Amino acid sequence: MKDAGLVVGFDLDMTLVDSRHSIAGSMRKVLQERGVAATDEQLWPLIGAPLLDNLGHFLPAGQVVAAAADYRAHYLQHAIELTVPLPGAAALVAAIHETGGTVLVVSAKNPPAVRATLEHVGIVPDVVVGDLFGHDKSAPLREHGATAYVGDHAGDMHAARAAEAVAVGVTTGPADAVTLRAAGADLIVGELTELVPRLGELRTR
Repeated sequence: MKDAGLVVGFDLDMTLVDSRHSIAGSMRKVLQERGVAATDEQLWPLIGAPLLDNLGHFLPAGQVVAAAADYRAHYLQHAIELTVPLPGAAALVAAIHETGGTVLVVSAKNPPAVRATLEHVGIVPDVVVGDLFGHDKSAPLREHGATAYVGDHAGDMHAARAAEAVAVGVTTGPADAVTLRAAGADLIVGELTELVPRLGELRTR
C-alpha cells in the first residue's frame, strides 16, 4: 500500500552508516598534526556531536576552526571509503520509498560529506540537511513533515520530540537503550533491520 504520508528522517553517523573508523582516523590525523594524541575510547562517545565541539575537547579555542577545515578536507579525500552501511539501512530506505514515503537525512556532518558518504554506500534519500545537531534538527523535520526521526544519539531523540515526530532510537552508536529512553525515545531497536516490518509504527505510534 502506498503511504505518501510516511516521512522518515534519519541521522547519518552510526545510524545509517558505520563511520567510526572514518571519523576517528580523521580526528587522530588533525590532532596529531597539532601534537595531541587521542584514543578510540576518547573519540567514540563523541561521534554524532558537532565537529567544532569535539575538537574543542582536545585543542585550544584558537586552533579549532583551522583544525575543522583540515578534518573536513582529510575526511573527503581519505575517510569516506572506510565507511560502510549499517545492517538494514539500505533495505529500510528502499522499503520507505516502495510505500511512496519520503526519506530525509539530517546530520551534524557538513552537507558535502553527508552527500559523499551516502553516495559511497549507495543510499539515496529525498532530502539532505547538514550542520545541525540536537534540538536544531527539529526545524527541517517540521519543515518536511517528518512522521518519525531515527537516530543513535540522545540529541536525536530531543529533535524528534521537538518536531512532534516518533522518536526512534537505535543502539548502534555510543548511546545505550537506557540513555535513549531517558532522552524520549518512543521506540528502540538494536539495528535498522527491525524497522522494515514495523513501518506502520513510524507513522501511527
